[in-house]
Amino acid sequence: MRDSSRRGSALLSVLWLSAALAAIAFSLANTVRGETDRASTALDGLRCYYLASGAVQRCALELYWDAANPTIRHIPLGAPAIDYIFPSGNVHVEIVPENSKLDVNFAPVPEIARLALALGVEPGRAEELAVAIDDWRRPPSQVSLFDEYYLSLTPSFRARHASLQEIEELLLVKGVTRDLYYGTYVPSAAGDGPRLTAQGGLADCLSVYGGKDAVNANTAPPAVLAAVGVNPYAINALVERRRLGPITDRQLFAFMQENGASGRLTASGGSMVTIRAAARLRLENGQLSDLTRSVAALVKYNQPGSQTPIHFLRWYDTAWTN
Repeated sequence: MRDSSRRGSALLSVLWLSAALAAIAFSLANTVRGETDRASTALDGLRCYYLASGAVQRCALELYWDAANPTIRHIPLGAPAIDYIFPSGNVHVEIVPENSKLDVNFAPVPEIARLALALGVEPGRAEELAVAIDDWRRPPSQVSLFDEYYLSLTPSFRARHASLQEIEELLLVKGVTRDLYYGTYVPSAAGDGPRLTAQGGLADCLSVYGGKDAVNANTAPPAVLAAVGVNPYAINALVERRRLGPITDRQLFAFMQENGASGRLTASGGSMVTIRAAARLRLENGQLSDLTRSVAALVKYNQPGSQTPIHFLRWYDTAWTN
């Protein structure tokens, strides 16, 4: 009887030990599988990064070649975007001339206020925001309420009171929140469409290299068009017209006359452009991966014959894109 009891205890111990080992093996297998998936995703992300980076480099070169040889173009004149199809994946590249934005250092206070209103800021706050930006970029004449505000913060700092060197300085200005700067999502007005729609921010509309005399009618956001005085009817008509293709200077003049539009508009781009690329890998079955990686670069084109005809001023390893 005692031997049978011992054998039963030993069998029970073996069963418990087997269950414990099975649990450990199951946990280890899940861990290994998770780490394998993460490593695979990281590898795909790295491949996407280099695919997007290569597309930015190619677009920058093609824009330079097109400027030097306008009769043989790789990218249509004034095109806001282009798609590249590579064996390893597809890349959508957006071409955003800097003159499609307002120059943050020269834009008049009323234009900045109208811009803020177009971005959904309340009227009183929009006026205060425009004055705060103007105070930040001007030499100090006397201690202002804005200076007192900045010194009351923790940590405290002093306003620059000089031209902005980088557009990210706006994040220090009183009244500029991250949602207002980067953009956010707002409830959609359409009842049968998506519940939320993207709303741009100051980063999409202001630049230290923006247009002083006129903004680009082909690529300027609607908020920028409203800021320079284009009426809402003409803005909607212009947005619809841009979907048909780039507008030339002659077509722009006729369009403005037909739609009663007024404002500082041009159909020409400047020498500086932001190139933003979003890449998706092609899977073994030929379909595109759900993983997307976006990069961007701010490029300045110098005079032909210069030592550096293409100058990359800034590079963004991570960039927002539509």
